[in-house]
Amino acid sequence: MALAGGAACSPTLNWREFTPEASGIVASFPCRPDRVERKVILAGAGRQMVLLACEAGGMTFALAFVDAADPAGVAATLTELRIVALRNVQADATQIVPAQVPGMTPNAAALRVSGAGRLSDGAAVRTHAAFFTRGLRVYQATVIGAEPPLPAVQTFFDAFKFPG
Repeated sequence: MALAGGAACSPTLNWREFTPEASGIVASFPCRPDRVERKVILAGAGRQMVLLACEAGGMTFALAFVDAADPAGVAATLTELRIVALRNVQADATQIVPAQVPGMTPNAAALRVSGAGRLSDGAAVRTHAAFFTRGLRVYQATVIGAEPPLPAVQTFFDAFKFPG
């Protein structure tokens, strides 16, 4: 039990709070994330997605965000991101609860999910992901690893907030 509790603040996980450029959100990562932008098709339209991701302690921590075209497309974008994220690791959501991020825009499709799956090389993984929105911007936060310690997962998700 003591080992699991220490995972959230171990030297391997050096948590730093920051506001990623152009993200509109305050986040905390246990490592310095790389930033990648790419064009994706979501809810039937091409969008520019920003991905911030890093690896620490055998886990990948990531935050992606993309703008929906209009208010009617926000729920569809949230849903499609969730489906694609689970499909990418061949996982079924075994736990689903409403996503809760201070300052987010309420949306019935804003969910936090977890499940067991496999990477393309066959390695077993556990994924934890949250899908939420503020205005037209849709976010996906993910922790993935062989068996991410729950204190580390909770620290990552609890840090998200929208200023003001």
